[in-house]
Amino acid sequence: MANFAKPSAPRFSVEVYQNEFLPAGGRDVHAIVTVTSTGGATATRALGRDAAVVIMVDCSGSMEYPPDKMRGAREATAAAIDTLRDGTAFAVVAGTHVAKEVYPGRGGLATAGPDTRAQAKEALRGLGAGGGTAIGTWLRLADGLLRQSTATIRHGVLLTDGRNEHEEPAVLRATLDSCAGRFTCDARGVGTDWEVKEVTGIASALLGSADIVADPAHLAEDFTRMMENAMGKEVADVALRLWTPVGAEVRYVKQVSPSVQDLTDRRTAAGPRAGDYPTGSWGDESREYHVCVRVPGASVGQEMLAARASLVLPGPPGGPQPPLAQGLVRAVWTDDLAASTAISPQVAHYTGQAELAQAIQQGLEARKMGDVDGATAKLGRAVQLASVSGNADTARLLAKVVDVVDAVAGTVRLKAKVADADEMTLETRSTQTVRVKKT
Repeated sequence: MANFAKPSAPRFSVEVYQNEFLPAGGRDVHAIVTVTSTGGATATRALGRDAAVVIMVDCSGSMEYPPDKMRGAREATAAAIDTLRDGTAFAVVAGTHVAKEVYPGRGGLATAGPDTRAQAKEALRGLGAGGGTAIGTWLRLADGLLRQSTATIRHGVLLTDGRNEHEEPAVLRATLDSCAGRFTCDARGVGTDWEVKEVTGIASALLGSADIVADPAHLAEDFTRMMENAMGKEVADVALRLWTPVGAEVRYVKQVSPSVQDLTDRRTAAGPRAGDYPTGSWGDESREYHVCVRVPGASVGQEMLAARASLVLPGPPGGPQPPLAQGLVRAVWTDDLAASTAISPQVAHYTGQAELAQAIQQGLEARKMGDVDGATAKLGRAVQLASVSGNADTARLLAKVVDVVDAVAGTVRLKAKVADADEMTLETRSTQTVRVKKT
């Protein structure tokens, strides 16, 4: 493990957990790369001017049914504004089938302070519901506003209560592609009439979090927590760079903690034999990534460096980019059967967590399609995995969808009646994982 940091900057570290031993001819190397950032918040907490935030509030007609959704959205946005650090650039956007800047309303961003916070909250009083839903227009306006800022941390918060019915799916996908890498975005669905895959897809594309707030009365609490997290970010656009030697190739890269996020297809070239995978903005936190590298088969006694994992920041084109931290993934071929067949506890744990997320999603989909046997099998497997890994939060959510007969064996019965909010909460939070148990 190596660390490199500038004075008063966040300090990054990389730890690699793996079983490096392969049988003769073995080719796939698995490793969990743990990345930790510490010490940045204390040094730069006062520098609110290094952050820019746009809050996008759904103001479509459905937000008035029931009226507490619109009221909750206004209160939540006000709470988020109160949480902004002084000096933070910010704006509020009202989203319907078009996007409109509510505050400051001059095609730019305001600077957070006592006066602008008060003015922004006063402007929220004028938020009303009416019109359709075209989320791509909201994101494009937010992107245009954020691009005017020189802030390092650029972040969006998006709230919706319905489906993206007034925009073609291809338009939203293209918008997300164009916004990716320019800002991060947390997405929230309020009530139970929105589409889980749309909200989670927005958060996934823009490297943010997604969640459900079934009761509008809890929006202010959620928005405050979201904004506190955003204000805790100190360094943006960090990439996980993987270098592999000739003959080796990266099969996949997945963030596996605090949630499952497949980054494989987001690779961008970073010089000979190297590729960068985006990780977004960081504060004081730790995340873990599952890396699988395919190496050339070799005979017993040989060993090689399978990959070098580094954390890097953007630099001038062609210029040097010293790593913030780095770790090594190794491959060693052996005829010791016990050594070559052992699975790293970290790799085993997060492989199970990824399978848990997939089993929940497939089980819920089978349930929606009326496939009782398929849903029972998948959700039973999910209950089993949640029990083995100690994922108590997911286990509690599963118990609202199935009756658990035997958690260890994965024996369950589908509940005859399930509240929409319970099913949507399970689906939305299916990718949230628990850290590996320390032994």
